[in-house]
Amino acid sequence: MKKTIEFLKKKTGDFVPDIAISYSDIPNFIKSKVEGHKGRLVFAEIEGKKVVMMQGRNHFYEGYSMADVTYPVKVMKKLGVKTLILTNAAGAVNESFRPADLMIITDHINFMGTNPLIGENDDEFGERFPDMSEIYKKDLVNITEKCADKLFIQKGVYAATTGPSYETPAEIFMLRAMGADAVGMSTVPEAIIANWCGMKVLGISCISNTASGVSDTKLSHEDVIETTNRAKDRFKSLLLEILKEI
Repeated sequence: MKKTIEFLKKKTGDFVPDIAISYSDIPNFIKSKVEGHKGRLVFAEIEGKKVVMMQGRNHFYEGYSMADVTYPVKVMKKLGVKTLILTNAAGAVNESFRPADLMIITDHINFMGTNPLIGENDDEFGERFPDMSEIYKKDLVNITEKCADKLFIQKGVYAATTGPSYETPAEIFMLRAMGADAVGMSTVPEAIIANWCGMKVLGISCISNTASGVSDTKLSHEDVIETTNRAKDRFKSLLLEILKEI
């Protein structure tokens, strides 16, 4: 961790904007193998806010450990980041949701079979048994709803599975019965670590497809990319408005 922070501070100075650093150049960072993920850490100033952004994240299903997947969140905490905005592509479990909808995450279900906090606790970041009753802060949810204004936006519970296979119709039926509105393969580990570290968390999903059993459509990564591209401009506009308010 020390080597990573020293490298980034040397590169960015006092959080100098408009710098993009490849993950492969950052000590202890790993590069995502998922198509469409550039794998860069970008420092910028947007709407008067100093921002560090990840262009592409690492996933548990790629064979990385939970420690690897959540390492960037700890780095951001060390760099002074106070609010973490997590975005993802997710399948619609709620039958009223449609592809290209945006959904504010109000809570999550960890169905990944593990937890990034398993192991020896690092007291420097957080306590052994952190409270998880409000991971996704209500004030940030309210700000996002206000910023959406006339942009139709959903709210709901996000369920995380390991992937990389899409869920079966029976699994989607089970998740719906458990209260999930959308399902994906990321976000929850990072949200848990950020909350443990004392960071405020906002989560927003782009509904990229209807989940198995919701429709007869076969699922493919190509369709997910196509749908997220359709929603990209609305998503970007919403994030810019949120940055003005937080």
